[in-house]
Amino acid sequence: MDKTMQHEDLRELFCRRERRSVSAAREFVREALGAWGWDARADDVVLCVSELATNALVHGVPPGRGYLLRLWLYEQGVALRVEVHDSGDGRPRVCDPDGESGRGLRLVDALADTWGVGQRDPGKVVWCAFTLP
Repeated sequence: MDKTMQHEDLRELFCRRERRSVSAAREFVREALGAWGWDARADDVVLCVSELATNALVHGVPPGRGYLLRLWLYEQGVALRVEVHDSGDGRPRVCDPDGESGRGLRLVDALADTWGVGQRDPGKVVWCAFTLP
């Protein structure tokens, strides 16, 4: 992983297009959530990050590029937004699983409080949000 940026309420990690970037993203998120006291939803957030990062690698990151993972804490620390920025085309959607694929966004849809897709040039931002119970 190349670059990290950390502020009190914002953490970013740029990941190259390589399989090990997903495990690095999970570790980065666990560390940030621990520092923020977000243990109650950590497993849900980490699983969603893993799915979004994997989708970015498989569907959204052309060779020679990477993706940006951004964690943003807001609402006085009780809400969290996760963003995965990539430069690929297409708009992700929940679909029926077929064999070994198709479950990622279904998991994000089930675990996150909300999620969506935003535009960027080039590419897109796939995000999900969580609140503490």
